[in-house]
Amino acid sequence: MNTLQNYQRWLNSDKVDLKTKEQLKQMTQAEIDDAFFKDVEFGTAGMRGVLGPGTNRLNIFTVKKATVAFAIYLLELFPNAKEAGVVISHDNRHMSRTFTLLAADVLNDFGIKTYIFDSLRPTPELSFAVRFLKAIGGIMITASHNPKQYNGYKVYDETGCQLVPAKIARLLEIISTLPNELDVAYEVCAVKGETILLDSSVDDEYVRLVESISINRDLPKNDFTIVFTPNHGASYVNSMRIFQDLGYKVYPVLSQINPDPDFSGTLSPNPEDPRAYIEPIKLAKELDAALIVMTDPDGDRVGIGFKSRQGEYLTLNGNQSAALLMDYIFSQRKEKGLLSENGVMYNTIVTSALGKAIATYYGVKTEQFLTGFKYIGNRIDYYEKTGNGPKFEFGYEESYGCLIAPFARDKDGCQAILMYCEMALFYFLKGLTLEEAWDDLCKRFGYYQDITYSMEFTGSEGQATMQLLMKTLHNNPFIKINGLDVVAVDDYLSLTHRTLDKETPLDIEQADVIKLHLSDGSVLIVRPSGTEPKVKFYIGVVHKQKPLDYSFAEAIFTSLKECLKI
Repeated sequence: MNTLQNYQRWLNSDKVDLKTKEQLKQMTQAEIDDAFFKDVEFGTAGMRGVLGPGTNRLNIFTVKKATVAFAIYLLELFPNAKEAGVVISHDNRHMSRTFTLLAADVLNDFGIKTYIFDSLRPTPELSFAVRFLKAIGGIMITASHNPKQYNGYKVYDETGCQLVPAKIARLLEIISTLPNELDVAYEVCAVKGETILLDSSVDDEYVRLVESISINRDLPKNDFTIVFTPNHGASYVNSMRIFQDLGYKVYPVLSQINPDPDFSGTLSPNPEDPRAYIEPIKLAKELDAALIVMTDPDGDRVGIGFKSRQGEYLTLNGNQSAALLMDYIFSQRKEKGLLSENGVMYNTIVTSALGKAIATYYGVKTEQFLTGFKYIGNRIDYYEKTGNGPKFEFGYEESYGCLIAPFARDKDGCQAILMYCEMALFYFLKGLTLEEAWDDLCKRFGYYQDITYSMEFTGSEGQATMQLLMKTLHNNPFIKINGLDVVAVDDYLSLTHRTLDKETPLDIEQADVIKLHLSDGSVLIVRPSGTEPKVKFYIGVVHKQKPLDYSFAEAIFTSLKECLKI
């Protein structure tokens, strides 16, 4: 069906309530186009989209269809699916509890037992709970760090990892065979599954394991003050409990601790957005705090800020903070004899090259994957099952997500917050700010400058523009960017690494991503977002001396836009 047919189908359906139909009638043509030009898709982090009526929206109909498909998938794959059950959790967003209960009801109709929490819980705890309860899957209702109008639906396997392409392929096949989202129907199982409300035992064990990762637990904390915000999200209770248990002096941003779906206390719930730090910095100045830590709404990403020697509050991006944390963890593990001789660090193809340089220095191998923490979680499980692989030491993405210990199989904001606090305290006791610790790290490894730009492309016209942009880069990669020669191209769609005179295969999953290597050692990576209608541009530059600003990276991005005529 085309856009107009889908729109009329909703307007004429007796399953769509009158209030929703009135909402449909008030839509502009552009809004109709964006809501109905396609079905909402599973991307790098599950199904995510704007809330509201439409085939390209998150609503009770699209969530129901996805859950019906997941139920069929689980029953097909696991003989014990009904007894083992599925864990479901959610964040603070509009409709999150409704979608949680709807998913539980649908799975129960198929005879599958479900476990739910009494209220919101962070994404990494959902991952842990699947493993702790020996369930055969999980569902997390969340839109992570997206704006308030979004929600999402992530699916997890029996290892607590989001489904990788090899596993999700069958789920997508099942979805494609189902009727449209308004007409999906199924036969209710004669013996329905039950929904079990989880007690505190899952929280208790999860918190205990997070606290166990501390390396220097007993560092004196009396003069070290921390400001914390969960950005109205799911990490507040667990994080404050961890801070209290380990003796940290933490002050929450009170206007941002309630699970408000409108995010009324912040201009942005995204740690990548400077606006997220406005209120925490205000409180930090009042308290003369040394450190600011924050999670995104579902508690898997962490942003940090700190007081500089000049008394200003500065922030680190995801590449910088994770590299600094990795160096701290590896150095302390090595000093205490805890670093494996056969260790491995995992990151992604869009992550800064600094991470590999640090890992190599400590004798730790590096493996890189496509964007999406599911690839990291899946690799941990692979080596556990083979029994002879390298020991996991650290995993991270440039988008502010880290995993320190693999009892969860997704990036874990509670783990990261604890270790960022310990790291900052460690340097504080040595008389160093994080700015000075970062500068010391750069003096040892080089000044890595990594920056990400994004461009939005909404609606059917925007999607066509995105596809044309990527097709241009795949078919005719440029020979010069900002006056620099393109000396090699990694094409993740054709899975080839190409230079002027040679072509070799890439050993990685296929993806619509292109990576350009420039003659000065800089890299430029372009990929469509898996969760939003935008294209992301990752630029990495290495300087021998400390750069004054981001002007060089900005020049590369400007040159690329001129080449692409966008």
